[in-house]
Amino acid sequence: MISPWQRRRQPDDVPTPVAVAVSDFCRRAKAPAPAQQVREALALLTEDEDFRVRALTDGEPETSPLGPFAVVDILRGVTPALAAQRQECGYYDVAQELAQVREEKTPPPAPASTTPVFALPTPASEETDAKTGRRKSAKAEAAAVQERIAPKKRTTDAEDADTAAPAPAPQAPQEEEEAPRFLKRELPRPRGRFTRVEAQRLSFLELTRAEGKETLEAAIEATEHRYSLLRTLEHRYNGPRGEMTQVDMENVLRQHGIMETLEARERHNIETAYASQRGATGRVAWALGLSPSELQRLNHALRLEEVVEALRERFRNEVLATGHLTHRLDLLGRDKYLVDLGIQKRFADALRKELERLAKDALPDATDLHSLANVVGRKHGAPAELVTRAFERLNLTEGLRKQLSAQAQSPSN
Repeated sequence: MISPWQRRRQPDDVPTPVAVAVSDFCRRAKAPAPAQQVREALALLTEDEDFRVRALTDGEPETSPLGPFAVVDILRGVTPALAAQRQECGYYDVAQELAQVREEKTPPPAPASTTPVFALPTPASEETDAKTGRRKSAKAEAAAVQERIAPKKRTTDAEDADTAAPAPAPQAPQEEEEAPRFLKRELPRPRGRFTRVEAQRLSFLELTRAEGKETLEAAIEATEHRYSLLRTLEHRYNGPRGEMTQVDMENVLRQHGIMETLEARERHNIETAYASQRGATGRVAWALGLSPSELQRLNHALRLEEVVEALRERFRNEVLATGHLTHRLDLLGRDKYLVDLGIQKRFADALRKELERLAKDALPDATDLHSLANVVGRKHGAPAELVTRAFERLNLTEGLRKQLSAQAQSPSN
């Protein structure tokens, strides 16, 4: 007899719309449950009862709380009020554990063998000895059983040849050749949400036709440059000779007369990216999803080297001409940006000279390095922490300490 808390199917075989409906019903019944628990509860029902589940979940809950196992209990005749009481006292938690335990104890069905078997059924006469014709004794039968169930020793091909050499066996027909000893087990194909099916690629000729122009124009609007356009198209279309290449894509764009549209879009995106990233080539490539080499080739193809260099020179001049001390101290910590622009040494030398001048003016009002940073920061509106960090990064600390020490000893002398 099948227990009411025993699975009739696997949780992954539960249809997703049914599981979603039960999950929404439990949420409205103030007993939300995770998706796995919902599927485990619905696994207690057969496929023929799914329509009853939908009929119950399409309505409003009569009482609360009602979890997924309570829904199953109601479908089996329990009143909603009793199911709510069982939900509150933890009855269905025990039912869930019971279903899991019974599933673990249930032996899996033996896989059907796909290897044809040509052996005939054992006749009843095998119980007698073939030599004497007498019935075997109990010891003989036990020895025969032990021999049948004992592990067989595997022999190599060389040993088989040595044993077969003295007494050559008659040639067997080709149809009775020995079957392979090890057969690869055929695993079940993935089902449901685990199934992965690759989309079939279309022919390249679809893009060369008049209808392909609209497809290419829509793809250009959704991408930023030709490399991302190629990645989009190669997943959907084959090339004329296998995989689609960039040359194939550019040829079909020129055929439809929309290569200029793509190039104009690329120029706008590159100039906007350089302006927003303040001339940093590395961050421009990252923002556009390109490698540095791809960005360099794209600039060369669009003849944008001079435009890009003019933008970068403008931002170099802005960095070097910045007059606010706080801004310059903040830029000192952005090594990658300064290296990208190629002005790290020039910027550091200019800032070192300026800090030496400012520190010299503030020496009479300071007693140590910390107070010196406070005085410089107070006079020029910069945080003392940034001034102290700049002293350390520009190797000014030792020189300033010597000057402060000499200043402290001069009155006594």
